[in-house]
This record gives sequence, C-alpha cells and structure tokens, in this order.
Amino acid sequence: MNHDESQELYDRALSVLAGGVNSSVRASMPYPFFVERGDGAHVIDADGNRYLDYVMGYGPLLFGHDLPESVEAAIQSHASAGPMYGAPTEVEVDLAEFVARHVPSVEMVRFVNSGTEATVSAVRLARAYTGRDKIVVMQGGYHGAQESTLVEGSPEGATPSSPGIPDSFAEHTIPVPFNDSDTVTDVFEEHGDDIAAVLTEPILGNMGVVMPVDGFHDTLRELCDEHGSLLIFDEVITGFRVGGLGCAQSKFGVTPDLTTLGKIVGGGFPVGAVGGRAEIVEHLTPGGDVFQSGTFSGHPVTMAAGLETLRYAAENDVYDHVNDLGEQLRAGITDILEEQAPQYTVVGTDSIFKTIFTRDGQAGAGRCEAGCRQREDCPNFDACPKTGADVAAAETNRWERVFWQQMKEQGVFLTANQFETQFVSYAHTEEDIQRTLDAYQEAL
Repeated sequence: MNHDESQELYDRALSVLAGGVNSSVRASMPYPFFVERGDGAHVIDADGNRYLDYVMGYGPLLFGHDLPESVEAAIQSHASAGPMYGAPTEVEVDLAEFVARHVPSVEMVRFVNSGTEATVSAVRLARAYTGRDKIVVMQGGYHGAQESTLVEGSPEGATPSSPGIPDSFAEHTIPVPFNDSDTVTDVFEEHGDDIAAVLTEPILGNMGVVMPVDGFHDTLRELCDEHGSLLIFDEVITGFRVGGLGCAQSKFGVTPDLTTLGKIVGGGFPVGAVGGRAEIVEHLTPGGDVFQSGTFSGHPVTMAAGLETLRYAAENDVYDHVNDLGEQLRAGITDILEEQAPQYTVVGTDSIFKTIFTRDGQAGAGRCEAGCRQREDCPNFDACPKTGADVAAAETNRWERVFWQQMKEQGVFLTANQFETQFVSYAHTEEDIQRTLDAYQEAL
C-alpha cells in the first residue's frame, strides 16, 4: 500500500496539532493513515487505500458508515432547521424517555457532551448525594480524562497518572483490581463510611477486554448497599452495544444506582449522559443544588441521531446481526489460535472482540469457544486476563509494532494498541468476517 499522502498530512499536522492528532489513541507507528471517507464497513484513506473497519469510531458506529435512511433523514431535518438554540427541544425529551424505558437503572437522565463529562458529573453527583469524598475505581479502568480517575496505585495509596493533576485528587480515589472481590471487601471494611461510590465499567474496555468473573458485580452491589455507597456503571462503551437496548447491566443482571452513557446513544455525534434513580439525578441543577451545565448539552442534531439510531435498532435485527457476526469472528480467531498461537486469548462478547497476546495459554479441549467467559472449569482460566495488569503484562509491543502493521497492510483496520476494544457493525457481512479471519491467519 502507498501511504504518501497520509505521511504528508501527518507532517503538516505535527506543526499545528499536539502530537499530530486530536486524541492520543489515534496515533500509530510510524504515522497514522488519514481517513478521507467511510463506506459501509470500510474506510478509505487519503491515498485511496480501502480497509475493513473494526475501530468504528471507537464504538459509536453501530451501523457502520452508511446510516439507515430514517437516521439520515432525522439528522438532516434537525440540521436544516437550525444548528442549536440554547433552549429545550422535544427530541431531547423523546430520547430521554427511550433511554428510561429500556435501561434498567435509569429513571431520569441528564445529557452532556462526552463520556468524560458524564463520568465527571456522576462522580460529583455521588459525592454530593452521599456527603462523602472517596470513590473506588478499578485498576485499568478508564472513565475519561478527569482528575478524579486518572490515578494509579493500590488501595494503600494512589497517585495521579498524568502530570498536571494535584496529588490531592488522588487522595480521595482508591484503585482496586477488577474481579478482586476480597480486596474490594477489605477496602469497604476500612473506608466504608467515607466511600461515596464505586465506579466501574461492567467490562473493562480500554485495557483489553476483561470480562467479569461470576459474582463480582453482585459483590459490588451488596457492598454499596451495606455501606450506603452508590454503584456507578460506566457504560460509555458497553451501553446499547453489550446487552442490546438494556445495556450490559441487563446482561449481567446487576442494576447500578447511576449509569454513564456515550457513543451509540448519540448516533455517532458527540454525546454523553448520566442517568439513574430519579431521587439521585434530580439533585442536579436547576432542580437541585449540584451544579452541571453545558452550552451544547442536548444538541438537537445529536439527540435526533441517537433517538433514530436506537429506534432503528429496536425495530430491526441489528443486535441479532452484529452479535452473530461477533460470535463467528471470535470463534474463528479461537480456532486459528489453537493451531498458531495457543498462548493468546480471545476476549469479548456480543459485538465486541479482541485478541490479547497473553503468554501462558495452552491448546486443548474445553477452552471457551468464542471469547473468554471466565469459566472456572476452563483449562485456561488462570491464564486469561482478570485485571488490567494482566493485559498490560501481555506482549503489547508485538501487537503494535508487528501484528497491527501486518493487518493494516492486508486492509484490515484494528485499534492500534493492545488495549482498545474493537467492534462489529451492522454493515459487516459474513464475507467480511471470512476475509478478516484469513488476514488473522496470515498475520499470526
């Protein structure tokens, strides 16, 4: 493939954009390719190269790059009526009602502009509602670029994970390993009266894809109930992707007090939302005294795109289609690994997937057939990732420096590092899945 135009664009970008990109995950070695347009399940770059796309905007594009006519019509209608007003519109009420009908935890919603803004608002709301300061987060979890959760360390002490964050923010944050019920229980025994909330992704989605072990979320729910803390599910990635319209909380059967959403709920436009029990969410201003506001919150074009996206998904076979293809893809990769790289682990569920370059897996009967399910009777149970640290200990450089490059040269666009989730869309076909499996076999 020729990448001359992308290289030239990156050279220009380095002069005017920090690091040459506007989000750090878009950087890749030796330079990213620049997308010119999307086409169904594909993107075409500035040099005319065509790629099967499994990045899908890092999750928002449930339908791929060609929107259903009803979604496109709604976007065009609201855009032509005027870009925004600084006043309420009916479509934001319609979308809020749809979310409240389908997501178990949600009775009331506040729409914001990004997943980061949603988690910032949820943490502030939880602290105000409980009158406490401390929050428990998962090591390797990601909740946007906010000071309270950009931390690293252990329950014994956390420090900021980025320069520019005062140590005082980390003093109120307690990182624990995902899937470690014993450690979380110990933390509540020591700090339970000071913990405002536990903030977790139902599935770790920015540190590989790590599924919960059986009972972990139930333990979090029980501990929060016992100590008067709130359970917050960050469903920015999993929302309306895992578990369909009920989100991951319906799949796992655990209802949090607050839920943060993003990505699909905006139909591909910038969006975030925090929802939950009305008695909690109504504390946001102006009805309550917990300040939250935003010029572009509830933007009518975004609300229309999100509403028609979810309506179309509800009325058609969208989830059956993407979940079936996700199953086929994970199963096919599992078969390839059995022959070529049995130490690696396929992870994911529904329409999300990833291959973690773990070091200790073994070939043999009884392995999970289409993505790790954290089954204790699986022969690789001890080798599959349980925490973000397990993923970080994988062969991450091999993914970025070798495997991703080879897949790109075969025309398959995957996330550029070992950690970010990948997505199947409604635009993908069984032929696309087979082509992808062929590329995996060649690259591995």
